[in-house]
Amino acid sequence: MSIELETSYGGVVVRGDDVLVITPAGRHVTGLPKGGLEAGETPEQAAAREVREETGVEAAVREPLGDVRYTYRRDGRRVRKTVHFFLCEYVAGSTSDHDHEVDDARWIAISGARQELTYPGERALIDTLLSKMACGR
Repeated sequence: MSIELETSYGGVVVRGDDVLVITPAGRHVTGLPKGGLEAGETPEQAAAREVREETGVEAAVREPLGDVRYTYRRDGRRVRKTVHFFLCEYVAGSTSDHDHEVDDARWIAISGARQELTYPGERALIDTLLSKMACGR
């Protein structure tokens, strides 16, 4: 059985004590904005673009936060995916301006994000974020 490799880039956007999350279209999950690299983009540019498209929010990329790795099936093939997440800060925009790829984009308290996020790898990123915040970022 062949295994495909896939890489995406995402943003963990902070505004005060809140973090930005999404509900992808037609799904009953809460996650972080992420997506693939487009031609000519840097990973940081891809993360900022995905945040803007999926949430309607402009964010400034600050630093790498961590990677999430998982395996899933697509068309009967196994895909091993790595998502490189960046810590981002809110700049401007409204979550009501999100695109068609998501049903909802919203701010939630960072302190409650571990309970709301669906995926274990993304919940672990919140631990990393909280640790950075405790150290003064």
